[in-house]
Amino acid sequence: MRWTGGRGGGNIEDRRGMGAGAIGGVGAGGIVLALIGYFVFGIDPSTTMSVVGGAPVEQQEGVRGGPADEAGRFVDVVSGSVDAVWTQEFAKSGQTYRPPAAIVLYDQATGTGCGTGQAAMGPFYCPTDSKVYLDLTFWQELETKFGAGGEAARAYVIAHEIGHHVQTLTGASESSRRQGARGADSGAVRLELQADCYAGVWVAHAPAVSGGQVSLDPKDIEDGLRAAAAVGDDTIQRKTQGRVAPDSFTHGSAEQRMRWFRTGVQSGDPAACDTFRAPRL
Repeated sequence: MRWTGGRGGGNIEDRRGMGAGAIGGVGAGGIVLALIGYFVFGIDPSTTMSVVGGAPVEQQEGVRGGPADEAGRFVDVVSGSVDAVWTQEFAKSGQTYRPPAAIVLYDQATGTGCGTGQAAMGPFYCPTDSKVYLDLTFWQELETKFGAGGEAARAYVIAHEIGHHVQTLTGASESSRRQGARGADSGAVRLELQADCYAGVWVAHAPAVSGGQVSLDPKDIEDGLRAAAAVGDDTIQRKTQGRVAPDSFTHGSAEQRMRWFRTGVQSGDPAACDTFRAPRL
């Protein structure tokens, strides 16, 4: 994946090394439920936290700007590229794109607008504070537990989470809540598949928007597809509980996640990502 010459967006809030900060808003039992929800059912932790009583948790703000280390700079460049693509796409329809409030890098645990964020939840977007939260140790988890390593797989994750921010701006997130949180045809699944498609839209436009400084070649796209498959509900359920239960799906199957990501890559058109009107998921 090409990215080292890319310009960072500078929208990073670096809390690494700050410790867990003020942990409150949800008890240990709630955190356990959130972790079970993520690893067994693939549930967005912000959704689980809201169910178990998560509340905004105060946290000292980290260092803002572009990190100097390579891992932090990668997130900065990719997220900046994703924001640049969505700025362009919104402008095409006469709208103004507002980037996430920050991409927060943290260690182990941190306060969020959705409750206490835990590294074991994986990356997530909190609509309450409009921030994406990422503990970089997830990259190792993605490779060792899910078999999806490499920079392109990591970039897919970042683009997917910012896709959730786009959905908050367009109102899709609110619409999904009226269609249910679980099940193969639920609003939650449609929301996640749309975010996968949005990640593909970023891949399609990244080279042009960055002047060729950020781009993914065909092999990189395959790595992204592998990451999408690795976090499919059926894949996770087979690994964790030995069976697949479509009624508890929250993110979509491996096949669906790959197909919608590919739709975004091939079309480059956010309108092609309308999973809420799609006759077939």
